[in-house]
Amino acid sequence: MAMPLRIGILGAARIAPMALIRPARQVPEAAIVAVAARDPARARAFAAKHGIARVADSYDALLADAEIDAIYNPLPNSLHAEWGIKAMEAGKHLLCEKPLASNADEARTMVEAAARCQRVLFEAFHYRYHPLAARMKSVVDSGVLGAVRHIETVMCIPLLVPGDIRYRWGLAGGATMDIGCYAINMLRFLAGAEPEVVRAEARLSSPTIDRWMTADFRFADGRTGRITCSLFSSQLLSLRARVRGDAGELRVFNPLAPHFYHRLTVRTPQGTSAERVPGDATYTHQLRAFVAAARDHAPFPTDGRDAVANMRVIDAVYEKAGLPRRGT
Repeated sequence: MAMPLRIGILGAARIAPMALIRPARQVPEAAIVAVAARDPARARAFAAKHGIARVADSYDALLADAEIDAIYNPLPNSLHAEWGIKAMEAGKHLLCEKPLASNADEARTMVEAAARCQRVLFEAFHYRYHPLAARMKSVVDSGVLGAVRHIETVMCIPLLVPGDIRYRWGLAGGATMDIGCYAINMLRFLAGAEPEVVRAEARLSSPTIDRWMTADFRFADGRTGRITCSLFSSQLLSLRARVRGDAGELRVFNPLAPHFYHRLTVRTPQGTSAERVPGDATYTHQLRAFVAAARDHAPFPTDGRDAVANMRVIDAVYEKAGLPRRGT
């Protein structure tokens, strides 16, 4: 067996165990070999808790480690571009948490760096790698719904910690950046096209930070769309997608983390069917795809081009809502 892809983690982030460390135990082609954090004591505690062999003295030391092939970057959004580019320039493939950057301009600089350094740049929209995502798209494209008229995605979660990084302007926070980027990505994925933002409305936790956002879209062929997302609103928890055609409707409950529980329902004049799509945890599927991309040049959907397109829509939503784009 070939040596596994050796991955280092930038930061002792809360998401890392679920998004990478536990999946790596199911993927023998990947190994988590090192971690670095701003606070070395925190990095040592994190490494001890999760069985990571090495602790680097700094982010720079981690990137300089010749025994690391790839970097996972779960740092705050405002640090994705800076440290992602440094990682690729150090010769590492990059698995970067979503959203890829603070804004579309930053995302483009990351794509340029990936091309220059000939490294894989992989945005961690993990839901795209579960078989449910392909099943959703196949229903939409099959014609069973007739001509698609409207696509709607809702991503609302409760994040009730006021000091959390997702509520901080300097770290490129906001509901649309955190959970809303999923809603926008899923809208684009199901549509198979890029939307125009026609309206957006935000509710704020501070003058520049959205805790709730809704936005309406239109596509060049006349289809419409809507996203709703929140970190704190009356709708505490809602994860769903709906596609309405002139001959039927698709509804999906929990398309984001289907390994916990989900349901896909299709309603047409001929009747209603419901199903669940088997698969491993979304993050496990994602890690397999990242390893295949880094090792075998396998294609993958959440590449730099897709990331720039997603960030472009995020920027436009903020503009329509009367808010500055992140990172400006």
